Amino acid sequence: EALVSAGIGAGDLAALGITNQRETTLLWESASGKPVANAIVWQDRRTAATCDQLRAAGHEPLFRNKTGLVLDAYFSGTKLKWLLDHVAGARERAMRGELAFGTVDSWLIWNLTGGAVHVTDASNASRTLLFDIHRGDWDDELLALLDVPRAVLPAVVASSGVCGDATIAGTRVPIAGIAGDQQAALFGQA
Repeated sequence: EALVSAGIGAGDLAALGITNQRETTLLWESASGKPVANAIVWQDRRTAATCDQLRAAGHEPLFRNKTGLVLDAYFSGTKLKWLLDHVAGARERAMRGELAFGTVDSWLIWNLTGGAVHVTDASNASRTLLFDIHRGDWDDELLALLDVPRAVLPAVVASSGVCGDATIAGTRVPIAGIAGDQQAALFGQA
C-alpha cells in the first residue's frame, strides 16, 4: 500500500528501517511464528507485584546500576517472566530454544525475514530490565533473578547496519535500521 501510494516499486527501495514503541512484549514459537499468548503492552501493570517483591528483596540497586532503569512493570523483563510463568509449558519450551522473545522490532524483523533473523538493537534491549547497558549485552545475573533463559533472547545488533533481508513483491530489500521510538525521533529530527 505504501509503495502504491508513493508510486514506486520494491526495487526502488534502498532499505527498510524499523522503529517501534519499545516495551511491548511478545513470545512466539520459533518454528511456526505463532504467538503463544497475546502481546503484553507497555502500559500493562500485571507484574507490579513482582517488581515490589524484587524491590523488597533489595534487588532494585542492581537493576538500576546495570540497566539504568527503575524496577518497574513498565519494562518488558517482568512481562516476559510472567509469560514464562503463566503460559503452560512456556518456560520449558524457552529453555529448549523453541520460543523466541522480542519487543515489536524483533517480531517485525523475524516476520519480514521469514523467521530467519531474531534480533533487536540496544535502544530496544535497554528497555527490558535484562540488558547491561555498560557491557552492551544481556546480563546473566538479571536473567537469573527473573528466571529468563538466555536461549529465548534475540541477538543484539547495531542500530544502523544490515541485519537481514525482507522480500517485498518478490524483491529482496535489506533491513538496515532499528531504533526505539525516542531514539528514532531524535535522529529523525536531527
